Amino acid sequence: MSPDDPRASDTSRFPDPTYVETVLRPLFDGAKTHHAEGFRRIDRAHLVMLAETGILDPGVAGRIARALRAIDAETTPAALRYTGEVEDFFFHIERELKARLGPDDGGRLHTARSRNDIDHTLFKLGLKARLDALMAEARALLMAMIATARRESATLIVAYTHGQPAQPTTFGHYLCAAVEVLIRDIERLEAARATVDLCSMGAAAITTTGFPIDRARVAHLLGFAAPQRNSYGCIAAVDYITASYSALELTFLHLGRLIQDFQVWSAFEVGQIYVPDAFVQISSIMPQKRNPVPIEHMRHLASQSVGHARTMRDIMHNTPFTDMNDSEGESQSAGYAAFDSGGRVLRLAAAFILALRIDGARVAQNIRRSCITITELADTLVRSEGLSFRQAHEIAAEVARAVTAAGGDLPSGYAPFRAAYAAATGRQTALTPEAFAEIVSPEYFVSVRDRFGGPGPGAMADALAACEAQSHAFITRAEARAAREAAAAAELAARFTDLLETP
Repeated sequence: MSPDDPRASDTSRFPDPTYVETVLRPLFDGAKTHHAEGFRRIDRAHLVMLAETGILDPGVAGRIARALRAIDAETTPAALRYTGEVEDFFFHIERELKARLGPDDGGRLHTARSRNDIDHTLFKLGLKARLDALMAEARALLMAMIATARRESATLIVAYTHGQPAQPTTFGHYLCAAVEVLIRDIERLEAARATVDLCSMGAAAITTTGFPIDRARVAHLLGFAAPQRNSYGCIAAVDYITASYSALELTFLHLGRLIQDFQVWSAFEVGQIYVPDAFVQISSIMPQKRNPVPIEHMRHLASQSVGHARTMRDIMHNTPFTDMNDSEGESQSAGYAAFDSGGRVLRLAAAFILALRIDGARVAQNIRRSCITITELADTLVRSEGLSFRQAHEIAAEVARAVTAAGGDLPSGYAPFRAAYAAATGRQTALTPEAFAEIVSPEYFVSVRDRFGGPGPGAMADALAACEAQSHAFITRAEARAAREAAAAAELAARFTDLLETP
């Protein structure tokens, strides 16, 4: 900047024009966009508490209440423009109060509070609302996954390890694994929300106040579960931020792995899943192409959500354990992008998973070509022929090699099996061709794995019931939180109305 630039001509008065444009105006715009309603609720709850505790005279409290109502009626936050006349949105409201009530009564609302405890309470209110909305989307995805897992509980697929066909299982069994991860992700989100649900109001700047305030009353009126106990922690401990964004990051990191499988499974060479036309875009030049691009959008939106959430954790890294701007306005606004992109991918994933179908013919072909039921042949030889697992494994491996070399499939491998068995044991097998065919079928493979956590029908029924019970528990807890906060909002509105009528 040139010394002749008028913006550099006077450094004796606050605020410096460059500071206005680079910091104060963006902060003001962020506050009016994201936190205007939170300011309104905090002002009203704090005023009710000051009146109830006798810190403010009822008549003064009534005049402040009426002024606050007038400000609300006459102000459209989105239309406000930062002028530099006040430092921030908080001082804008205080200036409006003083204009209506005079400097004495207009300045009394700020008794026993600070921008420090106000700010962290604002941020917690903003995070709670966003966490609730995101968890609602996550619960919807959970229900969609459970419904699809139940529908496809007996639908065979190829399970892969290290990118190669490994064993047959069912699509329902695969989805139940992802369901359990999502359940744990929602539990982490709930735990983070419980940390956010502790109110910072009453901490004032650092050490509370000499006034006989009722911190629990303000917390209750604002819909918090309780006040956060230690006043220093109220303005210094940002674990409510790191917990929230850590839980978000893990949720979308885990979901991204599922999405990546869908990308591979929808490839022409694999073809395990069929993506309906509603989720397919055509090529602009190649008429044969069916491009399941919603999978790509889910993947990059999940990755964006991980990145936004990780940014918030990184911003908190190596910050001092005190009130500081690093955790405040602009950082909070930046973090909200994780909720925006995250909500989109959760909604899309729920619709996509419900619509998915398995291509049974392609799965059957891949199972035959890959010999992935051979493990059960080895297991059966242990159980029915009394062999050691290692000897049975070697016989099964020889069968797989012979079938593959002949370009055949496992069900046609009885002759190589008899030869391998005789060579390894010096005797003939008791298994008939019919028994062999049943043992190497994918249906049999799945049915005998009816153990806790397995793909068999009994195990799957138990797993789905447990997942549904957990889903219902999430809903019950969410409804209880919403009811508690709705009751608190109604109580705040009633108590504020009482103040409006105070002469």
